[in-house]
Amino acid sequence: METTTFLAAEWRNLLMANYVVDSQLIAPCLPVGTTLDLHRGRCYVSVVGFLFQNTRLRGIRVPFHIEFEEVNLRFYVRRGDRRGVVFIREIVPRRALQLVAEHVYGEPYVTAPMRHEWTHSADELSVNYEWKMGGRWHRLQASASITATPVLSGSEEEFITEHYWGYTARRGGRTSEYEVVHPRWNVFDIKNYSIDVDFSIVYGDRFAFMNEAEPYSVLLAEGSEIAVRSGTRLGR
Repeated sequence: METTTFLAAEWRNLLMANYVVDSQLIAPCLPVGTTLDLHRGRCYVSVVGFLFQNTRLRGIRVPFHIEFEEVNLRFYVRRGDRRGVVFIREIVPRRALQLVAEHVYGEPYVTAPMRHEWTHSADELSVNYEWKMGGRWHRLQASASITATPVLSGSEEEFITEHYWGYTARRGGRTSEYEVVHPRWNVFDIKNYSIDVDFSIVYGDRFAFMNEAEPYSVLLAEGSEIAVRSGTRLGR
């Protein structure tokens, strides 16, 4: 079935903190028809901060919704040969973005005050994303090399960045599926990072253990233009 582009934008400077967790933590969140996608036997969840730029809904730029931050918590799944992600929570700064995403895709969006800062020097890129929930600011920050390089085939970086489908559990045991189209991303070499997030406030008590956990890896992807295709609803 032919699909159309619902949203086009640029996703830039995607900062990804990747945690290895017990698959039983994630299994209850699986949409019907999907299975967990593991990398070398490891089950990952990722906290991802990035910036939308040049955003268009069905080709139209909506004032005050062209550039904005997003932070999400996601995990990785398969449906047949399709490799995708499932979002546990997505945070954006404007209510209208939440309403559109919930209506069209059923995605678990919430709104919160957000801000970001990017700085460059001759040999370093610093990326910082912050959002306010539960009466405090939470932060993802990393410094990296100034030049991005291709990911290696079979690497963890490839696994984290090369999932091109989104899946969402819907009422009645149904699942939404949509495609996200983008080229293969380059990544920057991380020099150092800082994560100041109260996971219990942002994602619930079952993720409180991540307050004391170190991420298995932290990636910074350059990003690109992207296109989100109109979704379909799968049967039981």
